[in-house]
Amino acid sequence: MKPRISVLTIGVADLERSLAFYRDGLGLPTEGIVGRQFELGAVAFFTLSGGLRLAIWKQDDIAHDTGLPRTPNSPTSFTIGHNVTRREEVDAAMARATHAGAEIVKPAQDTFYGGYAGYFRDPDGHLWEIVWNPASLPDDD
Repeated sequence: MKPRISVLTIGVADLERSLAFYRDGLGLPTEGIVGRQFELGAVAFFTLSGGLRLAIWKQDDIAHDTGLPRTPNSPTSFTIGHNVTRREEVDAAMARATHAGAEIVKPAQDTFYGGYAGYFRDPDGHLWEIVWNPASLPDDD
C-alpha cells in the first residue's frame, strides 16, 4: 500500500441532516447525495485539500455492506483533525461549527505543545479537533 488515504467515510444516522451540517453549516464543497438509484448506495462526498475526500454514508448501509452488526459509536475511537494556519482561525472554525449545530466538547484553548485547539462533535458524535500548531502548519489551506 502507498502511504495515503484517499477517502475517509464516516457513518451517519441521517444522511440529509449530515449533508446539511457539512455542506451548509461547515461549507464543505460537494455535489450532494449520489447513488440514490442503488439500494443502500446513497452517499455524499466532500472534496478536501490534497485530494482527500470525506464521505458520509448511512451507518445501516455500511453495516449491510460490510456484514458487520451496527454497534454504538465511541466518540473517542478516532478524531478528525483540521489544522489551520492562524490561531484566530480556530475560534472562527469553532464558531462556524457551533452555528451549524455542532456540540462543543472542549472550547479552544492553549495546548501543552504551544498551540491552540478545541474539539467539537458533529450531529452523529464524530469528534473533530480544530488545531493551530505553529510547529506544524498545514501545507495548504
